[in-house]
Amino acid sequence: MAATLGPSVAIVMGSDSDLKVMRAAAELLERFGINHRMQIVSAHRTPQRLYTFAAEAEDNGVGVIIAGAGGAAHLPGMVASISPLPVIGVPISATKLNGQDALLSIVQMPAGVPVATVAIDNAHNAAVLAAQILGVADAAVRQQVAAYKQTMAEQVEAKALALERAG
Repeated sequence: MAATLGPSVAIVMGSDSDLKVMRAAAELLERFGINHRMQIVSAHRTPQRLYTFAAEAEDNGVGVIIAGAGGAAHLPGMVASISPLPVIGVPISATKLNGQDALLSIVQMPAGVPVATVAIDNAHNAAVLAAQILGVADAAVRQQVAAYKQTMAEQVEAKALALERAG
């Protein structure tokens, strides 16, 4: 499917070690035909890069930001504090706490600075949510999401039928 001309999704992460998780978001966005870009933006090691990215995202055609982070996981919240765009946080299991620290850090945002948060290491669901957000104003994206959900339902129905026949 060709990429849409509408707003894109920015996928940011604090380190290249997060790429193995965040790649799932890019793959699903490609399947939906949604423009996206990935970049490393560390809240702790490159704060000026973080500020510039978040402050300029809207002007650069971004409609939704997916931010993955592990450990202290400040990236999603800092992006949300700067940008007016919706931010979806992906907690990454990068420490001995298996992502629970990142989950709690991302989900516990103060009033006025929301970050939608998905399950630990679930960049796939972050992409679905980003597509649903963009789909509010883009019928083609909304149709892609609907077709995706229909395909999932058909797969479950086929598996249920196969099990009933085997039993």
